[in-house]
Amino acid sequence: MTNRRTFLTGALAATGATAFPAAAQQVFEVPESWQPRVVDMPARYRPGVILVYPDRFSLFWTLPEGKAIRYAVRVGRGDLYEPGEYTIGARKEWPSWTPTPDMIEREPERWGQYADGMPGGPNNPLGARALYLFQPGRGDTFLRIHGTNDPGSIGRAVSNGCVGLLNPHMIHLYDQVPLETKVYLYPKAA
Repeated sequence: MTNRRTFLTGALAATGATAFPAAAQQVFEVPESWQPRVVDMPARYRPGVILVYPDRFSLFWTLPEGKAIRYAVRVGRGDLYEPGEYTIGARKEWPSWTPTPDMIEREPERWGQYADGMPGGPNNPLGARALYLFQPGRGDTFLRIHGTNDPGSIGRAVSNGCVGLLNPHMIHLYDQVPLETKVYLYPKAA
């Protein structure tokens, strides 16, 4: 049975990464189905690309030799999930966050209090790390791949459009993903 320690010593060693900083670790039992794992990928995917399959609540970071690391994620609810091709245009550790005007309009009671922003930290909705999704001609799309301290949201379509990973998993992904990485958010099933 794979557990968090097995993932840290196996998959991290295979990718040349180091263990998570102690301050970023969360104390909860990660269900087996959420464990990141190295999986086989079809040869058509080149290494160094992020693929998100919303119906499977899975993000894949492609590796050499037909492999990838699969992470369990949450995705945008309803039509807030925006499939398409993106590029990582910015990377931030413990990012600050400001809800978009659309978020405040949809849920003013929840997000209005943060209209002036929230500094980065453990209670910030973007979590420990964030990858900012950009598109040509549009620039920053305000979509992110980011950490979360809400384990109950993984495996669900609950966000305002972003893709979320557990903070320790996001830190691991973040440490591997450079600027200009291609990201493909595949459509949800009809």
